[in-house]
Amino acid sequence: MQPYFLPYLSYYKLLKLVDKFVIYDDVNFINRGWINRNNILVGGKAHLFTVPLIDASQNKLIYEVQVSPDQVWRKKILKTISQAYRKAPQFETVFPLVEDIITDQSESVADFCLQSLVKTARFMNIDTEIVKTSRQYNNSDLKGQHRILSICQKEGASHYINPIRGQALYDKHLFCNEGITLNFIHTTPRAYPQFKNDFVPLLSILDIMMFNNQKEIQDLLGEYDLI
Repeated sequence: MQPYFLPYLSYYKLLKLVDKFVIYDDVNFINRGWINRNNILVGGKAHLFTVPLIDASQNKLIYEVQVSPDQVWRKKILKTISQAYRKAPQFETVFPLVEDIITDQSESVADFCLQSLVKTARFMNIDTEIVKTSRQYNNSDLKGQHRILSICQKEGASHYINPIRGQALYDKHLFCNEGITLNFIHTTPRAYPQFKNDFVPLLSILDIMMFNNQKEIQDLLGEYDLI
């Protein structure tokens, strides 16, 4: 998976499900994607927050894109999160973690996203091994599912799991011919209390953590189907 900053719940369901999770950071950066931004709940509606980058371009690989060293944006994001969630039931437990993540000084957006993933996973008792960089596989000459197959083979994997949208990208027969089972994880958002508002789905994992205790989070993480 490409590195996302504080991504949606299904990202963590996949992380918890697998034995090894590969951060795919030597592919082209996607402008206006989810690498450096996500949604939180503000005033009962989805509110987009963004981590500022330096000269971000789709002509650069993700690990080449740098996070802005300016400290002002960090203070603004923390203030927005604090104001949005200070009355949430888990705020006192979760906000120190948020502060630790936002104030991290990693230079690369890939590393910045990675440290947020590692810290939130640890908070949710997910101990999956995370391969820090896809650069180690030395197969950037391959594209699409052929590169994924190469990574699986280098890892000695017998089973590869991808999000449901990968059905349009990956061929089960091709993987099967290489001795690798291919499945897709399918999830459906389940509502949980968000103050007294109508439920807003598909927000950052921050929203999950602010409104759900550890047991409730584990229940949510376990809700998926493999196709």
